[in-house]
Amino acid sequence: MQSRRFRPIDIVSAGELLVDFISSRFVRDLQKAVNFKRLQGGSPANLCINMARLGNAAKLVATVGNDQMGVFLRDAVAATGVDTSLIREIDLPTTLILVTRSKKVSNFQAYRAADSFIYDEQMTDELLSQTSLFHTTCFALSRIPAQVVIFEAAQRAMKLGCQVSIDANYSSKIWSDREEAQRYVTRYCELGALVKVSEVDWERLYEEPLKDPEHAARHFLNLGASQACVTLGKEGCLVADHKGANFLPSREVEVKDTTGAGDAFWSGYLTAWLDGYNPLDCATAGRRMAELKLAHFGPFPGPVDKNIVFEELS
Repeated sequence: MQSRRFRPIDIVSAGELLVDFISSRFVRDLQKAVNFKRLQGGSPANLCINMARLGNAAKLVATVGNDQMGVFLRDAVAATGVDTSLIREIDLPTTLILVTRSKKVSNFQAYRAADSFIYDEQMTDELLSQTSLFHTTCFALSRIPAQVVIFEAAQRAMKLGCQVSIDANYSSKIWSDREEAQRYVTRYCELGALVKVSEVDWERLYEEPLKDPEHAARHFLNLGASQACVTLGKEGCLVADHKGANFLPSREVEVKDTTGAGDAFWSGYLTAWLDGYNPLDCATAGRRMAELKLAHFGPFPGPVDKNIVFEELS
C-alpha cells in the first residue's frame, strides 16, 4: 500500500452548493410535505465537507447568491474546515432544492440560479497542480457555463497529474438532454476517472434496468475509467478496476435519512484511495461512512474519526 497524498491539497470538489429544504416527516412526494428543515446541501459540497471531516485538506469550488442563503451556506461550509476561498458570490438567487425525507430514494424539486455560474478563474492551473483529486457530478455538468469550465478543468487536472473523480448522479429533472449527459460521462471516463454510480442513477442515465452491476462497472472501465463503483442501496455495492471486480454486501442499519448517503460513501472511498488502499478496501471504508450517515438526520454534527471508518480495512 502506497499513499497517494503527494500534494498539499487532497481534494478540490467543483459544483453545486445549495440549500436543501428536507421534509420533516417521511413522505413519498412533495405534495404531502408540510414542514421542512433547512440544511446545507449539494453533492460536491457534501462530498467535500465529508472529506474535511475525515481529516483531508479540501477545497470547494462553487457559486452562491449574494443573499442571506448564500451567507448561510458559506458559513456552514467554513465551519466544517473546508477552504471556502473559491466560493464565488453573484447577483442571482442561491439555488434551493425541496427534498422528501426518505428511507429509500428521495423525491426532489430544484429551483436553480447561482450554482451553474462557475468560471475559469476559480480553477487555475496552479490550484490543480497542487491537488491530488478533482471531483464533480452530473448535476454540476448539467448547465453552461459550469459544464464547460468544470470539464476543461478536469482535462487540465488530468494532464497535471491529478486524479479525476465523478459521481454520475444523473436526473432528467436536472439535465433534460440525456444524450448530452451520456457524452459528458463518456468523456470524463476517458480521463481515467474514478466513477461512482447508483443503481437508480444508472437506470436514469441509460434508460435500462441495472440487471448486472458488473456489466455496469465494465461499461465505465471500457470507456477509460480506472475504477468504477456501482452502489445498490440495501443490497450493497460492486467495485471494479482492470484487475477484477468484488461485491460488498450492505449491513442492517436504522435509517433516519438517506439524503447525502452516497456522498458519505464516496468520501470514505476516496479517503481510503488517497491512503493507497485497494478498491475493495475503499468500498469497505465507504460502506462504513454511509452507515454512519444513514443513522443520522442531516449532516454530520462534527469531525468523523477516520480510525472508525477504517477499522475493517486489511
